[in-house]
Amino acid sequence: MKLPVLPPVSPMLAKSVTAIPPGASYEPKWDGFRSIIFRDGAEVEFGSRNERPMTRYFPELIEAVLAQLPERCVIDGEIVVATGNGLDFEALQQRIHPAESRVRLLSTQTPASFIAFDLLALGDQDYTDRPFTERRAALEDALAGVTAPIHLTPVTTELDVAQRWFSEFEGAGLDGVIAKPLTGSYEPDKRVMFKIKHQRTADCVVAGYRVHKSGPDVIGSLMLGLYNDDGVLNSVGVIGAFPMERRRELFSELQPLVTTFDQHPWNWAAHEAGERTPRRNEQSRWNAGKDLSFVPLRPERVVEVRYDHMEGERFRHTAQFNRWRPDRTPTSCTYEQLEQPVNFQLSDIVPGLGEPLG
Repeated sequence: MKLPVLPPVSPMLAKSVTAIPPGASYEPKWDGFRSIIFRDGAEVEFGSRNERPMTRYFPELIEAVLAQLPERCVIDGEIVVATGNGLDFEALQQRIHPAESRVRLLSTQTPASFIAFDLLALGDQDYTDRPFTERRAALEDALAGVTAPIHLTPVTTELDVAQRWFSEFEGAGLDGVIAKPLTGSYEPDKRVMFKIKHQRTADCVVAGYRVHKSGPDVIGSLMLGLYNDDGVLNSVGVIGAFPMERRRELFSELQPLVTTFDQHPWNWAAHEAGERTPRRNEQSRWNAGKDLSFVPLRPERVVEVRYDHMEGERFRHTAQFNRWRPDRTPTSCTYEQLEQPVNFQLSDIVPGLGEPLG
């Protein structure tokens, strides 16, 4: 490649704030794989946040880039899997597969889309030192007329519109709003943007733990459960951000609750396929050496956690510890307590997104 901006490039990042700041450019926060597309003629590469190329996993997007993007460009955006029911991050995760045959099959079964939101280079011009307003205008011109699966994210400079997006778009699977300084340049790997995400609390049952990498007597994470309408305890996520001293204290505190799988609601051998139960010898698909097996606990302790949003029946991101709730009974920890976002169609955010390709 002979581009003014060459891979690898770490994407520009955002820092969390509690409120949408005034005087910025606002856009939806897409929930997918951050990727910078590099195109130089017939050469295409999809970079990732960790600077590892993801090109081979999305052949359908390569075809779209070659057919629609400018001959020589570098564009920052997000790879998502969009459906009629919103974004599907689980389906997107499954796209990262080592087998070429599986990659090809999934490219037709769960095709991906690319949401463009920044321009780093066009032709021989490096845009990274230019203000965002200029980069955005050039991006709109460069992508005028693109069709699915390539899309341009909507933007606004109206604070009230951004606040409405924050409330409404969650129902389509988006997880907040991004605010970009209007005059800011593109700064790779720097947190110069702002992200505003939903923060909620939920009371969950602590039903197990995983040990910490530092030793067998240190808690790594606590496994959380919620009861569904049928009285089944579903696995909904984990919390794990504890100081080391507290991790050791938790290990001692929880030992009286340790039980066997035969006496546990997540007895994987006895459950029907499809239930949300962690596996005893589960391995992380992102880290082949990471053991995700767990120690079962009698589901008697309740903890209040902070979370941003749900994906299906689980917390989309790792929840955060808030406080213990000795006043709550485990059976009261149900999905009914969770706030339900208003349903919203992706195609109302970006025309054509999530609709079948004709």
